[in-house]
Amino acid sequence: MTGRRSTPTSFRSLHLRASVLSASALVACASLAAGCGVVSGVTGGSGDDPVTVMTWAPEETKATNKPGMPAMAKTYARWVNKRGGINGHKLNVITCNEHNDAVAAAECARRAVDEDVIAVVGSYSQHSRSFLSPLEAAGIPYIGGYGLTDDEFTSPLSYPVNGGQPALLAGLGRELAKDCGPVTLVRPDTIAGDELPVLFDSGLSAGRHPESSDQRAAEDATEYSGHAERALERATSNPTKKGCVVPALGDRTSTFMDSFRRTADDYPSVRTASVLGSVDQSVINTTGSTYEGAYVTGWYPASSDARWDAMRDVIRQEAFGDNRIDPSDAGVQTTWIAYSVLEKIIKSLDDGEVSARTVRRALDDGLKINTGGLTPTLSWSYGNLIAASGFPRLVNSNVTFQVVRKGQLVAARKGFINVSKILENAS
Repeated sequence: MTGRRSTPTSFRSLHLRASVLSASALVACASLAAGCGVVSGVTGGSGDDPVTVMTWAPEETKATNKPGMPAMAKTYARWVNKRGGINGHKLNVITCNEHNDAVAAAECARRAVDEDVIAVVGSYSQHSRSFLSPLEAAGIPYIGGYGLTDDEFTSPLSYPVNGGQPALLAGLGRELAKDCGPVTLVRPDTIAGDELPVLFDSGLSAGRHPESSDQRAAEDATEYSGHAERALERATSNPTKKGCVVPALGDRTSTFMDSFRRTADDYPSVRTASVLGSVDQSVINTTGSTYEGAYVTGWYPASSDARWDAMRDVIRQEAFGDNRIDPSDAGVQTTWIAYSVLEKIIKSLDDGEVSARTVRRALDDGLKINTGGLTPTLSWSYGNLIAASGFPRLVNSNVTFQVVRKGQLVAARKGFINVSKILENAS
């Protein structure tokens, strides 16, 4: 197994790097008045001035698409603005299509700077190296990214609301270790995909299980018959214990599972498992019994949980008939939580200046944010960061274990499982 992950450094050194980067961003803003108006309070200000934020995600691409995230952001804005805004501030949401492309992701970030946004909120992109540099230079916080890349857990201006792919893969590996024989991980042949085997194997190792077989696959393929056959050959190589196949291909997971279903009859029975984002209730609803019995790790409670009722009510009120917004989609859920966090930040500022600077200060000073049980209480102060050397910005290392039963994703265990120790030991 090979990957492009950088050699981990100590938590102390990464925290020092974060501090230096944050200081550098402020210096850059001081010299770029036109590009950093948001830091000086031009956007938001005090009183009843509107506040502007941005949400981006890929749409209409051949790979993973998340149109529900910008649609949920606009829905949230309509909802709060009908209630008088947040502390009297109207919420202005700008959306951007990052096209699953590094250049487009950087363009979205530069547009965020040009538009003087106070934050980028509830967004999805695997091109963090492209979008984080412009945001860091302008001092713009990135709140509630999807957690696809390590950079989202190292940048001093990133405030993740979940444990991202690291927590999902580590948790899934730990869960499968006790039930599986040989395990095959099928993942995208991308830079972001290169991180997945290390994280997944850290969970397997915690359960005293051998490493998985790492199988790369194109993230925009139209069929995966050859990949399914190779995965099955590896997973059934031990006749004494049932193997497991774990596709983690985003939107293309269903394409893989269609090929897998047609190929599996020629092999002994295997278990399947995946992570939220590759599988959710909407996917299961359209694929019949393909996922029946599959394990799925998620960041949040199952989509049928009553804790999502507030989000569902807002969708019914403000986005009825908008089929881009699926309340069971992990991206939509992440955007909802991220905007809930933003609302609480702005309220914490009372009638003071609302800017990128004051938003960052509130978060860095240890503001505690309750999300109604959808996550643990969130706080990004130094004392709340877990001691995982590769993920110094990670504050929520909880996952949920779910299973598909009679076509429904239901809780396999009650409550959250914390995987911080696994991540701290991951190399």
